[in-house]
Amino acid sequence: MRLAAAQPALDTFLARSAGAQTARTTEVRPLSGGAIQENWLLTVDFAGGVQDGRQELVLRTDAPTAVGSSLPRAHEFAVQRAAWQAGVTVAEPLWLCEDPAILGQPFYVMRRVAGEALGRRVVADTHLGGDRSALAERLGRELARLHTITPPHPDLSFLDLPEPDAARSVITTCRAYLDALGAPQPGLEWGLRWCEKYAPPPGEVTLVHQDFRTGNYMVDGNGLTAVLDWEFCAWGDPMSDLGWFCAKCWRFNRDDLEAGGIATREPFYRGYEAESGRRVSPERVAYWELLAHIRWAVIALQQGRRTAAGGEASLELGLTGRLYPPALELAVLDATPPARWADI
Repeated sequence: MRLAAAQPALDTFLARSAGAQTARTTEVRPLSGGAIQENWLLTVDFAGGVQDGRQELVLRTDAPTAVGSSLPRAHEFAVQRAAWQAGVTVAEPLWLCEDPAILGQPFYVMRRVAGEALGRRVVADTHLGGDRSALAERLGRELARLHTITPPHPDLSFLDLPEPDAARSVITTCRAYLDALGAPQPGLEWGLRWCEKYAPPPGEVTLVHQDFRTGNYMVDGNGLTAVLDWEFCAWGDPMSDLGWFCAKCWRFNRDDLEAGGIATREPFYRGYEAESGRRVSPERVAYWELLAHIRWAVIALQQGRRTAAGGEASLELGLTGRLYPPALELAVLDATPPARWADI
C-alpha cells in the first residue's frame, strides 16, 4: 500500500476526524509484527482541536491476503472499542475509515502505545514487564475484564450468535478448514476426534479474544502497556482464552513457566479469579490448551497457504506453514492420554 501517494486525502480525513483545522503527516513507516494485518506508524502535526500538537498514531489496515477467521477492520475496531470501554488496557481506538477513496481499503487509527511485544524477546529479557508474577496476575485481570462483555451486545451484533456448545463449534470450524486445505493432517484429525469425544459440557459464553498470549501484549520496563490484536474475537467459552495463554506453543521454550512463558499458572489464575469472581477449572483449561494447539496448527497452515496459493510473497508466512504444524501435531499426541485411546 502506497501511503505516501494517499497522504493528502489521509491528512484531510485525520483533520476532520480529530476536529482539527489541519493535520499534516510528517512520518509514515511500517511497524514490525502483525502477521495477519499491516500496521503503520503515523507522526501527525494537528492544528487546533483536542489533538492539537504532534501525535503518534498507528494506522491498521488489511494485508494483501487474509486468514478466513480474521475479522474485517471495521469489526475489529468495534471489538477493540468495546474492550477499551470495559477497562481492558488497549491502545485507544480513535477513528474508523471505510471510504475507499482514502486508501482503497478500510482502515482504523489508534493511539500509539510504546513497548515491546515480540514473544521470544519478552520471555527471554526478564528486564521487560517488571515483576513477572505481577505481570501474570495483571494479565489475568485484563482477561477477566474482557470476559465481562457478554451477548447480546449492541455494538457487536456482527459477531455470529454463540453456539450452544463452544468446544464443538471450534472443532467443526477447524475440521472444515483442514478439509478445505486438501492435504492430510492425521495428527490434527486425531486431536479433533479426541476433543470431540471428550468435550466438556457447554458453559458460560462471553466475548473471547482467541489470541491472548505472549506476543500479543506489549510491555515496558515496568509492566503491561497494551493488549494487542483483536481480529479473532468471537463469542465463546472464557476458559478457552486461559487455555490459549497457557498452551505450550506460546511459552517460547520456557515450559517451566506455564503461564505464557513468564510465570507459573498460580498468579495468572489468581488475577483472573479475583477480577472475575469465577473459579478457574484446571480440567477445562487443559482441554482448551489441547484445542489451542490444533487451532494454531490450522492457522499456521492457512498462513503458509497465503504464500503458496494466495499470491503474498512472504518468507515468514511460508516458514510458518511448514515449520509449526509438525511440532504442534506432536504436542497434540503428547497431550492425549493413552488410557483413553481405546474410546476414540
